[in-house]
Amino acid sequence: MIKVGDTLPAATLMEFSEVEGNGCSIGPNPVDVAKASAGKTIALFALPGAFTPTCSAKHVPSYVDNFSELKAAGVDEIWCVSVNDAFVMGAWARDQKTDGKVRMLGDGSADFAKATGLTLDLTARGMGVRSNRYSMLVKDGKVAALNVEAPGKFEVSDGATLLAQAKG
Repeated sequence: MIKVGDTLPAATLMEFSEVEGNGCSIGPNPVDVAKASAGKTIALFALPGAFTPTCSAKHVPSYVDNFSELKAAGVDEIWCVSVNDAFVMGAWARDQKTDGKVRMLGDGSADFAKATGLTLDLTARGMGVRSNRYSMLVKDGKVAALNVEAPGKFEVSDGATLLAQAKG
């Protein structure tokens, strides 16, 4: 399992863009994790799935609500990573009103989740291999803080907890 001090795994996530700009075409665009995190402070949080109850009602809103404070604490970008395709993440971004605040990044084949060692097997519930719920503060591609939730819990990976760590 990834730990504090480790470099983020080499992976490509996918991001759905609704408007063309900044080198991104409309539709799914690849995001090279190493390149996108280089020289930046990233508040990264991952969760089991888009449109799922806790993720939609609590997890994503906790980062949208703390956006200004996270930016003021030196966070350059906020990333939400989920084992969903870019189209689902794009629809969820619209639903959660994350535009300009949280980058909704799809890990469709769970490659990033597997590389971090933070997977959750929800096959028995018809969801396959997913990401565990966690958050991490990433500085220049390296994990500076890591908060992994116990199964079924939402206690340490919220936006307020990561904000306190970013201020720390």
